[in-house]
Amino acid sequence: MGGINLRFQEIKEQEQQYIMHTYGRVDVSLVKGENARAWDAQGKEYIDFTSGIGVNCLGYSDPQWSAAVARQAQTIQHICNYYYSPENTALAQELCEAAGMAQAFFCNSGAEANECAVKIARKYGEPRGAYRIVTLTNSFHGRTLTTLAATGQEVFHKDFLPLTEGFLYAEAGDLTGIEKLLDSSVCGVLMETVQGEGGVVPMEPDFVRGLRSLCDKKNVLLMMDEVQTGVGRTGCFYSYQGMGVQPDVVTSAKGLAGGLPIGACLVGEKLRNILKPGQQGSTFGGNPVVCAGAREVVRRVSQPDFLRKVTEKAAYFRQRLEALPQVEFIRGQGLMLGIQLKTGNAHDVLIQCAEQGLLVLTAKELVRFLPPLTITQEEIDQGLAIFAKVLQEVNEK
Repeated sequence: MGGINLRFQEIKEQEQQYIMHTYGRVDVSLVKGENARAWDAQGKEYIDFTSGIGVNCLGYSDPQWSAAVARQAQTIQHICNYYYSPENTALAQELCEAAGMAQAFFCNSGAEANECAVKIARKYGEPRGAYRIVTLTNSFHGRTLTTLAATGQEVFHKDFLPLTEGFLYAEAGDLTGIEKLLDSSVCGVLMETVQGEGGVVPMEPDFVRGLRSLCDKKNVLLMMDEVQTGVGRTGCFYSYQGMGVQPDVVTSAKGLAGGLPIGACLVGEKLRNILKPGQQGSTFGGNPVVCAGAREVVRRVSQPDFLRKVTEKAAYFRQRLEALPQVEFIRGQGLMLGIQLKTGNAHDVLIQCAEQGLLVLTAKELVRFLPPLTITQEEIDQGLAIFAKVLQEVNEK
């Protein structure tokens, strides 16, 4: 037992010495997983309500997904984007059809996808001198200098000024205020339908539909950041599909390849071929192994029966959480839930949950759940039993 514990200490010491300290880590070292269960370096079992911050949408080590990725890795693992890749082209078609969009650009992350969206909006507005983009206060769009500038939270801007210019911030729900900002210098509006890092704050459907009409009126692109909300997370393949809205640009990442790094920027028909050769690129974007994983995800998650089950699981989660006396309210959509506690600190609860075998997230002052879309009722029950126990212990202190 001492040797196993020493191994974890060795891992932790390696991290401290050789990795930049950009993450506030928890004392857990995961080495194996199966659906919503994971095991650490000591063999301790956890129920995982994080899915890698919404990435492992099919859970850990899904057999069909793993087989698709392994087959492709054994066939050809990477090619230069000078050449055609059937996995790349097939994914583009399947994803565009599922999203109701026309063309895709593939990269490696949500921030890169949002960078591409910014470039598309500026290219669209360039003939009339429009370059500004409106985003919402409390939003989060990435950690590159440009996507930090797009993020409507000053706490992320500190220490990295000056940021990329050309971003304006508006309050969610305030169509009148946004309309005042949409002068001839604005080329696009970028928004999340649920502000994940901002505290799991959902937008009202009437606001989103009103914004669509406003963008049409002002000849401004409506761009949806679906990095966290997309690929089945809210119970629709993309969340805008549940609001009766079709955006001009969609960005996607996180769960899209089921655990492999991918980002995608999708455009509608009016933006077809807006970018020319040499105006955008990514060495690893559209990698065939990643695309094989993503094709398995899109094929399964886009099925109506799969999405129906996500909605049912989300309703079950809410019902169980609402019965806990320590819960003030629940916010979010689908399997993207934020829990405000009556007492206790969310980060402290996160640490105590991990100690007792449950992995959760936080978003500002809320505890946040982003479980795999394939989580079973047994796994939900087991995880919520730990959560209820932790909340009771916090309340008794």
